[in-house]
Amino acid sequence: MAPPLEITIPSTILSSDQITKPYTLYNISLRLPLRTFVVQKRYSDFSALHTQLTSLVSTPPPAPLPAKSWFKSTASSPELTETRRAGLEAYLQAIAESPDKRWRETSVWRSFLNLPSSSSGSGSSARNELVQANQRLGIVGAGQVASDPGVWLDLHREMKGQLHDARLFLGRRDGATTPQAQHEAGANAKRCLVKAGGLLGNLEDGLRIMSESEKRGTEGKVGAGELRRRRDLLGSAKVEKEGLEKLAVSLAVKGQHKGSGSGNAAATQQDKSALFGPNVSRPSGRVLGAPVPETDKTRELDNEGVVQLQKQMMQDQDLDVEELAKIVRRQKEMGLAIHGELELQNEMLKRVDEDVDRVGRKIEVAKKRVGKIS
Repeated sequence: MAPPLEITIPSTILSSDQITKPYTLYNISLRLPLRTFVVQKRYSDFSALHTQLTSLVSTPPPAPLPAKSWFKSTASSPELTETRRAGLEAYLQAIAESPDKRWRETSVWRSFLNLPSSSSGSGSSARNELVQANQRLGIVGAGQVASDPGVWLDLHREMKGQLHDARLFLGRRDGATTPQAQHEAGANAKRCLVKAGGLLGNLEDGLRIMSESEKRGTEGKVGAGELRRRRDLLGSAKVEKEGLEKLAVSLAVKGQHKGSGSGNAAATQQDKSALFGPNVSRPSGRVLGAPVPETDKTRELDNEGVVQLQKQMMQDQDLDVEELAKIVRRQKEMGLAIHGELELQNEMLKRVDEDVDRVGRKIEVAKKRVGKIS
């Protein structure tokens, strides 16, 4: 449970920097159970905090941020300074005392107030931010969150937990005796595998961003050896996920074979004829509006799982298209190089033909001279 936090803004000071224009600093007093400290922030810091909180949570904080004044400045108006101080104090207190903890659980809020954070709290906050980034079409934002080394390890631990849960559910499905229990266990296993696949994609994006930072020579927190170790971890996780998916498919096929000899088997053609009539037949060809037949991968997934699976398949297809484009570009470069080499060889053969013709003419002249001498 988070410790109680008392936030007030008792006073303000005017910054008198000679380089920049004067601006107002707000003294934020934070009282914790063991200590009290003061943080100084200007209005632009509050504005950036409000934007980031709204972006991460997808909902603005419970209290509005005091509006920016375009005609007055707090450096020259004590009334505006006091009004804004009271508004900013109410803004922070509304977030700190709100029953909804979504804004307080973000790392942006804790870094703004310089609050200490435990390892478990920071990991949970990072995962929440990643989930919010995935829910808004911001795949790049999710990769940016996963590019933090500590967050990456938390997400890897979460992904391993999903794979472990999938293995447990598959074990329950294999030992289940009723079709309903088999279906529930298989659906839970599929759901865990889909979540693990999404986390794997986020981990790959984060690792790619860290690798690019390391190649550019920028200051990074992960060295080349650690990057190789994390690539190996992702490789082993992919192998484990593929093995669990194959196991899920084999269990589904096994369950179908078992069900074919029991009373829960699919309806036969005779049963369908008895139900719909002997002269009713399914039209051949494509039927508009007809449901798409299920596959082994989608049979035990809900709507959200099917959407995630479709996104993952589309990403795999995009990667395949990129690889194919690279191969086509290499083939084009090889074709252009062969074309240039053939042009050069043709030019050399043309010169050889000209030299042969010239030497032949000289030989004819020499023969005529020899004939005259003899």
